[in-house]
Amino acid sequence: MFYYTQDQADEFLSKVTADHMAVDVVGRKLGGFVMSCSDEWFAEARNLLEPKAPIRDATKFVHAGAWYDGWETRRHNANEYDWTIMKMGVAAAHIVGCEVDTAFFNGNHAPAISVEALYAENEKHIAENDPRWEEVIPKKECGPSQRQFMLRKAATDKRYTHIKLKMYPDGGIARFRLYGRVVPPTDALMKSLGVIDLASACNGGVALRVSDQHFGSADNLLLPGRGHDMSDGWETKRSRTPGHVDWAIIQLGKRTSKITTVIVDTAHFRGNFPQYVTVHGIDCSSSTPPAHDDPKWFSLVGKSKTGPDLEHEFEVTDSHKTATHIKLTIIPDGGVKRIRVFGN
Repeated sequence: MFYYTQDQADEFLSKVTADHMAVDVVGRKLGGFVMSCSDEWFAEARNLLEPKAPIRDATKFVHAGAWYDGWETRRHNANEYDWTIMKMGVAAAHIVGCEVDTAFFNGNHAPAISVEALYAENEKHIAENDPRWEEVIPKKECGPSQRQFMLRKAATDKRYTHIKLKMYPDGGIARFRLYGRVVPPTDALMKSLGVIDLASACNGGVALRVSDQHFGSADNLLLPGRGHDMSDGWETKRSRTPGHVDWAIIQLGKRTSKITTVIVDTAHFRGNFPQYVTVHGIDCSSSTPPAHDDPKWFSLVGKSKTGPDLEHEFEVTDSHKTATHIKLTIIPDGGVKRIRVFGN
């Protein structure tokens, strides 16, 4: 299924997030990267995973020709298709759908694409002709200079770690997003690792509800690393009502009865960090996310003063209550870069 208008694009993204709890599993924000490709004569395949929207400078030329912000291969491909292989940033995922953006590729866009996937743990090289490749998105036509979405009827039953994007026969694609539901670490892996960040998007954490995200999405709270500026954190608008608070509800990757440490990071928020924070947990088996005012929320981190551009580490003393979700509350408003919830 294809969506071409901005409204339809927003509808698609809302659907995959709400219905499937899906994220871009090959995105650079989560650590995804391009491993290899058949050809990248005009523009490098790694551009496909850039988090920022593509741009165009028609006056810019390089050794290979006109400069394009995307992946572009030579003309007259003698093979059936060109390809690029990507490694997911997450441990593994069930595939829900994808986005192919051919922005500014008009007359040189890829006429069609398909997507294949395989599961491989700790393998540094994956061959294009590996017999484990399975088609997860069938061959679809692409239009010039358009955002195009393909949504499966249901997420794949199998989990995957690597993706192969095929374009027929050659041409250019500006951006590629692959939406999937992250598979939490196995019990055996968690046992071997000991304590892990259960809120991390790489381990299956998902931001489900939020009071406000005027300047920055609550999804950013769960990204790896400390980011590069205020744009990749969660930031709410300024409140003017006495007693106001903002909050974000996050589903942990695993249900746990042992949360040991919570970290609230205000990196890059220097004049707009929250004055105080609290963190609560809840054990919720319902498919409906818990309400922010549910009386079953219990305290993990009491009301605590925060400062600018700093990782605030809180030891959880009452750590034996089972939790499936956590709620970060900022008082009264402001910005937070990351939240980490370590447990085992």
